[in-house]
Amino acid sequence: MPFTCPVCGFPELDEQPRTEAGAGSYEICPSCGFQFGVTDEDRGFSYEAWHAKWVQEGMQWDKGRTVAPIGWNPLEQLRRIGVKIDKA
Repeated sequence: MPFTCPVCGFPELDEQPRTEAGAGSYEICPSCGFQFGVTDEDRGFSYEAWHAKWVQEGMQWDKGRTVAPIGWNPLEQLRRIGVKIDKA
């Protein structure tokens, strides 16, 4: 069962971002690049701060990890988690 990234809405994480005990999974979201347990705990970014940074930088796929799926749409991905981004 895939899990959803709480930062960018990517719906295909392999692990739950945080365990029931609150520990990070250490999985890196291939969409926004957030690593649960590192980006937040070690580097001090909140989900909201990383989300804002990712949006400000153009919502680019984290190319250092994988290739974006065909038809990948970050605006649709965000819409599914209730976030609307107005693009001019």
